[in-house]
Amino acid sequence: MNEKLKITLKGSVNILPLLIPVVPFGIILGAIGMELGFSVLETFATSFIIFGGASQIVFLQLLSGGASQIIAVSSAFVVNSRHFLYGATLSEYLNKLPMGWKIILSYLLTDQAFAVSNTYFRANENNRLKHYYLLGSGFTLWSIWQISTLLGIFLGSIVPDELGLAYTIPLTFIALLVNYFRKIDHLIVILVSGILSLLLFNAPLKSYIILSSLTALFVGFLIIKFKKGNNS
Repeated sequence: MNEKLKITLKGSVNILPLLIPVVPFGIILGAIGMELGFSVLETFATSFIIFGGASQIVFLQLLSGGASQIIAVSSAFVVNSRHFLYGATLSEYLNKLPMGWKIILSYLLTDQAFAVSNTYFRANENNRLKHYYLLGSGFTLWSIWQISTLLGIFLGSIVPDELGLAYTIPLTFIALLVNYFRKIDHLIVILVSGILSLLLFNAPLKSYIILSSLTALFVGFLIIKFKKGNNS
């Protein structure tokens, strides 16, 4: 088998266990988009343009809630700010690639793709074809997400409005985050973000997501600095 194809398939296979929560999340996104009054094209287009799960839901909910476009876009940007860290972490492994490759891989570099690729890159640092692993894992996630979103759009168009699906968003987030509740520093950041979202919900221009997210990120930064100081 061609080495490039072999590495690409390896990335595709290794990411599959991490896609279990992605499928219901994508379905919910598609269904919620329809419930919030967006067209099929508008809902599905966010999966291509934003492709960020939580940030897509934030984007759709803010727009449907009357927030301005700049606030909706800015909030989605803040939610996706963790991707700066992903890119910075993997940049040392990908810095010799042509710009075209960097653009493609940056688009496919999501949470799950980063998790498996970072481990693989560390173990195969000298393999000049290692970026095909990220291509395989990222494209597999992208494909599953688009299919799940389409399925959600279809279900959202036939589910009676009386049932309502908005409650499934927080339930899904809790299911995805439950593992983080086991660590006190993660729990502190989550609580700070959640409490500030409630307190700042009526902030001007629907900016509560931006304010609570940035504050929680700053608290997380202080916790990391504190822990490093104690370990030094």
